[in-house]
Amino acid sequence: MVIPVDIYILYMIQCSFYLHSVYGTCFMDAWRKDSIVMLFHHFLTLALIWFSYAARYHNIGALVLLLHDVTDVELEFTKLNTYLRIRNSKKYAIHEHLANVGFLLFAISWFVFRLYWFPLKVLYCSGHGALQRVVEPVPFWFFFNVLLWILQFMNIYWFQFIIVFLYKVATGQMNELEDTREYEAEQRAQAQQKSLSAELKLKDTANGFLKMDGIVANGHSHLLEAGKEATGNGFATGDGVGMNGSTHHQPTRPKTE
Repeated sequence: MVIPVDIYILYMIQCSFYLHSVYGTCFMDAWRKDSIVMLFHHFLTLALIWFSYAARYHNIGALVLLLHDVTDVELEFTKLNTYLRIRNSKKYAIHEHLANVGFLLFAISWFVFRLYWFPLKVLYCSGHGALQRVVEPVPFWFFFNVLLWILQFMNIYWFQFIIVFLYKVATGQMNELEDTREYEAEQRAQAQQKSLSAELKLKDTANGFLKMDGIVANGHSHLLEAGKEATGNGFATGDGVGMNGSTHHQPTRPKTE
């Protein structure tokens, strides 16, 4: 079977892109939580490209590339506006809004194209549909379907990062777009959480000291007032007793004529 020229060009571009992605992940990109999975994904995609081209499964291969490349457009658009939002120590609100819109479209397109259309149009047709419509055994049927299902599990794995990000934004734990796969982002989030906890603890301690100071101050004032009152009464009573005692027990002098 002769492969059309446009399909051949598409395959060569995709193959060169993923070959460069392997090098970029190993030597150029920052190491993230999913870097190992990303490397495995690149090798898996290269295997699908090479074997689908060799076995002339290029029609379903082109569909797989289409369904996965749609989401990359929104992802790169979001990254571009995230990098452009702060330039020369100045923040541009337009890029912040565009990045938020881009990420929302990215999350929706990921679910629609990779978690809905890919299983419906590719996994079902290449798995169940191929066995139902073809009488003769399909070459490499099991091998290709295993690779496609592994790719689907990777899509589910990466979608959980999207869900985590949306949850953090919804609960107020994150105010700006940050890659939840990066260790630095996690460390910053933990540092912010610790700082917030320390501030709350400091406020509680300060309020406790203020309450204790109020109690001690009030106690001292009450004690002082009670002491003053008791001392005053004591002196008054003592003076009264002394005066009375002096009056009653003072000896009388004999009169001299």
